[in-house]
Amino acid sequence: MSARRFSGSLLATGLVVGLVGLGPSAPAEQATDTELHLVTLEGPGTSGYRGPLSPQAYRATLTSAQDEVLDEVGAEPVYRWTTALNGFAAELTDDQASLLRSDPHVVLVEENDVRRLAGAPVNASPTTPGTARGGAGVVVGIVDTGIWPDSPLFASGELGTSPRRFRGECGVGEQWDASACNDKLVGARWFVHGFGEDGLRASSSLSPRDDHGHGTEMASIVAGNAGVSVQASGQRAAKYSGLAPQARLAVYKACWTAPDPVDDGCATADVVTAIDRATRDRVDVLNLSVAGPPGFDTVERALLGAAEGGVVVVGAAGNRGEHAYAAHPSPWVLSVGATTGAPRRGEVVLGGGVTVVGAMAAARPIGPAPLVLGEEVAARGATRQEARLCMPGSLDASRTTGAVVLCRRGGIARVSKSDAVRQADGVGMVLVNTRRGTVESDLHSVPTVHVRRSVAAQILDHAQRPHAQVSLRPLPTERTPAGVARWSATGDPTATLVKPDLVAPGAGVLGAVPPSVSPSRWDFASGTSVATAWTSGLAARLLASTHWGADRIHSALVTTAGAVPGNPSVLRGGAGRPRSDRAERPGLAYLVRPGDYRAWLAGDLARDLNTPSILLSEHGDTVHRTVTNVSRRASYFSVRVSGFETHDVRVTPVALRIRPGSSARFAVEVTGPENAHPVDDGWITWLGADGTRTRIPVVLTR
Repeated sequence: MSARRFSGSLLATGLVVGLVGLGPSAPAEQATDTELHLVTLEGPGTSGYRGPLSPQAYRATLTSAQDEVLDEVGAEPVYRWTTALNGFAAELTDDQASLLRSDPHVVLVEENDVRRLAGAPVNASPTTPGTARGGAGVVVGIVDTGIWPDSPLFASGELGTSPRRFRGECGVGEQWDASACNDKLVGARWFVHGFGEDGLRASSSLSPRDDHGHGTEMASIVAGNAGVSVQASGQRAAKYSGLAPQARLAVYKACWTAPDPVDDGCATADVVTAIDRATRDRVDVLNLSVAGPPGFDTVERALLGAAEGGVVVVGAAGNRGEHAYAAHPSPWVLSVGATTGAPRRGEVVLGGGVTVVGAMAAARPIGPAPLVLGEEVAARGATRQEARLCMPGSLDASRTTGAVVLCRRGGIARVSKSDAVRQADGVGMVLVNTRRGTVESDLHSVPTVHVRRSVAAQILDHAQRPHAQVSLRPLPTERTPAGVARWSATGDPTATLVKPDLVAPGAGVLGAVPPSVSPSRWDFASGTSVATAWTSGLAARLLASTHWGADRIHSALVTTAGAVPGNPSVLRGGAGRPRSDRAERPGLAYLVRPGDYRAWLAGDLARDLNTPSILLSEHGDTVHRTVTNVSRRASYFSVRVSGFETHDVRVTPVALRIRPGSSARFAVEVTGPENAHPVDDGWITWLGADGTRTRIPVVLTR
């Protein structure tokens, strides 16, 4: 997707300074032959600086260096980054961009780009995250589409310990002032320069308020309050809770809606600014449900700065299956793939033993009831086409009362169609695809079965019969093991790291949405973005109960993960599914020394960076790792190697005795046939005398 041009008059100067808090605003007019570029300069931001200067003095040094580079090409900054990154965004011509690329102090120059959120349509059995407590004192930063603050999931409550390090603020904007924040929602900001105000949907709010729904849903999965009632038509009553219900939230709206939903997305300039701001605000966990290319771009470098600032960084691996490698290939990001579950199904009973199966979320059956075609019951003033699509107000209640209405997909949101049926006093809906595509079990206003185009003819033929009636019935959920979702991105066998790091529930997870998205204010979400939110919630709970560093949290979640049913390859499932009960007692940890991430990025430590995984691509390789005893007593640890089919993997020494807080180094040597299968994988597990199991995945490629 091409980048959007920046409009110099997007925001008033005072508002830009208030939101970004960095440097001057964009110039009033820009030449038509310029494009917004992201420019990264050498050296870390303040979060990665370990020198003698104070943060304030070092920031001034960075700003001065940026001014020199900007003066070189006569440009003004749209954004400045001095915390997670040393760089800026500016409108540049091709010649100006080329000149900066030749500057020895410039590391990277790239055009602003718009990326999609990592959501995937899928029909799976409902999953509700939930625990009564957890996450107290932790602030989770959500870089997404904003938040709907009126949900009871984000109300003030019994949240326990107050955050110790967070220093963010609540921004202002349309339909939003500082009073929208509270003890639960402790920070909110928005960034639109990269996407462009002139490219927004008319209903978009220039504020942290969510008009898309994705950000609200991810925030609710991560840290929605405990014990909130779920009330949706046709559903059994339930109580909801996020993964870390006592955690606080800070939202950074960097993803926007366009007139055409195909153009919705997150501009990289806005995303980098959100990451830089969240790092400066000192969030504890950063949730990024934006995937992107599997490279080390400006976004990835900004996430490095966040990790250097002590933030646990969790990112979505992406939803393109085997068509694109997992995003966030760097060691400082916990890259998360998705597992799926059994589909939620229902049937349309036509009579005479004939049934048509589709997707259905409702637990309540309907019928027998009259079946009517939407186009045959158009309200006065509505066209047949509007009624065919069940547009709001298009159905004649005098002919739909007590009936099941057949509606065609398209034109408006699926849940808006069932709400139109409800408003016309219909009791159910059959939603029919008009082209090839997926079927979804949404939370509808009336019980609904969503069917594919290939089976629609049976229902349409039945509807032509005089006094046609149907019943809608939910089918029992098939209890199948949750495997890796086919659309979850796979890892790159030619890389130097195993990705994704983990897989987590990512199909049919319940969360809150704004009423503009669904009248019930609840919906199911799917995609690696959901798995990312799930993992961020677990990270927040673990951080609250242990107060460990970011690298130790990362290590604990990976090394205590459980196997995924079906034994997928490591490049599909990473280390497996995170288990919060095991993560608090990992036994050993793979810790990363300050500066090692940057050394790795510079080409050093290519194989010996102390990650909780190993990927080798040369025959006869030997690599080293260091483990630290993070338990409270000295213990023996013995090693077990498993899973490899065509290679011999030897670990030396085979046993370690380590005191609490001390470390030991071990070597991993690989031998075997050079003409073996292109990919072989397995596991190295350290078994502690105290019962701990610390397991890392190993991938061997050629």
